Amino acid sequence: MSARAGSSGAPRAFVSLRVSVRVPLRVSFRMRVWSVLLLAAGVGSAGAAAAAEPTFAMQCIQLAGLTLPPGIIGLPTGGARIDTAEMIAATAHNNQDGEYCRITGSIKPLKVGTPDIRFDVNLPRRWNGRALQVGGGGYNGVVVSGTGVMPFWPDRAPLAQGYATFGDDSGHVGNSALAVFGLVDEAVVNFGYAHLKKTHDVALALIGHAYGRRPEHVYFAGGSTGGREGYTVMQRFPDDYDGVIANSPALNFSGVRLLGVKVGQTEYATPGGFVPRPLLERVYQRTLEVCDQLDGAADGIVSDVSACRRHEADMIASLRCPPGEAGVANDTCLSNAQLATLDVLRGGISLPWPLAWNVTRYRGYNVFQGALFTGMLGLARNDACGTSPTIVANGYLFSQGDGYARYFIARDPAFDSLKFDVLHPGRYRQQIVALSRTIGAMNPDLSRYIARGGKLITLHGLADEVISPNQTIAYYEALVDRFGSGTVDSFMRLYMVPGFQHGSGAFIPSTDLLGALDTWVTRGTAPETLIATDIAAATNGRSRPLCRYPMFPRYGGKGNVNSASSFICVES
Repeated sequence: MSARAGSSGAPRAFVSLRVSVRVPLRVSFRMRVWSVLLLAAGVGSAGAAAAAEPTFAMQCIQLAGLTLPPGIIGLPTGGARIDTAEMIAATAHNNQDGEYCRITGSIKPLKVGTPDIRFDVNLPRRWNGRALQVGGGGYNGVVVSGTGVMPFWPDRAPLAQGYATFGDDSGHVGNSALAVFGLVDEAVVNFGYAHLKKTHDVALALIGHAYGRRPEHVYFAGGSTGGREGYTVMQRFPDDYDGVIANSPALNFSGVRLLGVKVGQTEYATPGGFVPRPLLERVYQRTLEVCDQLDGAADGIVSDVSACRRHEADMIASLRCPPGEAGVANDTCLSNAQLATLDVLRGGISLPWPLAWNVTRYRGYNVFQGALFTGMLGLARNDACGTSPTIVANGYLFSQGDGYARYFIARDPAFDSLKFDVLHPGRYRQQIVALSRTIGAMNPDLSRYIARGGKLITLHGLADEVISPNQTIAYYEALVDRFGSGTVDSFMRLYMVPGFQHGSGAFIPSTDLLGALDTWVTRGTAPETLIATDIAAATNGRSRPLCRYPMFPRYGGKGNVNSASSFICVES
């Protein structure tokens, strides 16, 4: 559990221990730094006296070049190095974060050929006593700076509010569908979970050095891959965090990648299976025609997904081409082969053998309940597939699934995923199961995190076209089955957002999740219905209630349809 310190506010200058031996300044400083770092890790004399050192800025700059031993990191590494350390003025160009010390560094691997984990740590001059680790996205590969305004804190940057922030690149360079780092065992483990603990421990040692104490509370926040990382830290490192925001979490990572391969196979390896973008738009518009007003408001948002699902069979029948027209190229109806492609998306994937934690399914998407697959992260734009599928040409799901099959599963860049039998993978099955344990974040046992009083907020769009919202719901329901609804309510809030896709959509919510989490942790006030402001360009400024699952916002029948006050949270 995070150490509880005294009052927050303006911190002391960087502190370190006095040493009596006269040595050169640089060496003396390093010795004093090590004394404090080792104390932060629980090593050294507890009775040693601390004294104020030179200015915050000077101590910040002198960190550059410092090396940190493996012993302060809770997982095996080759230690860490501080590459740069500089003060960023509050008046610096485009700075939204106030005055702070920016530290960049790298955590060294155990094996030659494994990339470093590059990280950033940001220490505000006026610290609020809390720390925030920020998650990544996609296959990571880019250092998460922890600076600037974030989706879960829409008005002011966490760093500007006094949070010490930190993030990393998960242990490789480059965020692409190819994911070639999957060929390196240690890099895969780092990506799956180890980078989170390694960076956390280095950051907390630096925070302890900077302020003379550890944070009162440590939080994690991220979306997509960062959401998966949020669930990962609760499952694997429950003693390290007091609260987690895990939005649109990429749970069951192997499952969604295998489903992506199946989608590609139905589009490219099945005659007539490609679904052109006009037809995807037609499916979406038909969904709005049938389901938009089921919540009482004609607002371009499908809110009552459960009621909409009851119309699914009729919608599919109305979209199917009449006999004799299936082979005619048009944008008004779908052939059986095209509907089969959408059925793969809708139905997800069921495996005849279990992944880790006995998981056998990846839940499908709300294809006929408001999800639009024509955007940047949608389905394929091209009706032919080259040797190296890309997100732009071949869609996010297939291109990511193809890269996973090549580099993580088969570990062969020439592997042809279009010919891969994902239900009967043969000699690759053991590797898939091992990967699902390393990366999947599907362990439902959060008992340690719950017992410690840890809190969790998850927000996920019901129209998400990248990570299925139904997989998140399935994990939530598994928690309820395991612990009971009362226990789950005591530590978790799940908000399923109508109209929200994977960062875009008919409704893009902006709300202060970090403030809600901090209030819950520090004051014991659990969030209930939240209010979100829409930041979608066409409808910017309207608001809706964010309802706790399984409720959704229903229009009350009077009042401004663009105001959250005109809606109530109800169950379908």
